[in-house]
Amino acid sequence: MMKRIAIGSDHAGFCYKEAIKQHLRSQGYQVTDFGSDSDQPVDYPDIIRPAAQSVAAGDHDGGIVLGGSGNGEAIVANKVPGIRCGVCWNPDSARLAKAHNNANMIALGERMMSESEALEIVDTWLQACFEGGRHQRRIEKIDKIHR
Repeated sequence: MMKRIAIGSDHAGFCYKEAIKQHLRSQGYQVTDFGSDSDQPVDYPDIIRPAAQSVAAGDHDGGIVLGGSGNGEAIVANKVPGIRCGVCWNPDSARLAKAHNNANMIALGERMMSESEALEIVDTWLQACFEGGRHQRRIEKIDKIHR
């Protein structure tokens, strides 16, 4: 079960990051915030890469990264070996990211959804379970790409 969560955002994801952080802490999760600290413009790779590295190193059980769309954040996270970060836009995409891809990180776009939808996506991802089976074989092939 994931209990230690890394979280990070650029300026465009800052408001939802703060809401998600509070939501997770109220549920007993340990949350480490990698930034940003405001809605002032920042370069998201400077924040997302360290968050992803902390998940890959095992310092955190999973990670959530946010931006305007979530796409750039997922691209950066997925450059870190051992990370499988899915862009999630609704609860079903979050459930499948975990169930089929064993996503250890998710990326959300603040400009793409409401805050309540973002919280529902996070909860769905955290509660979902990897199905294994045929999906495990595919995960192993993905992991070989980084070697």
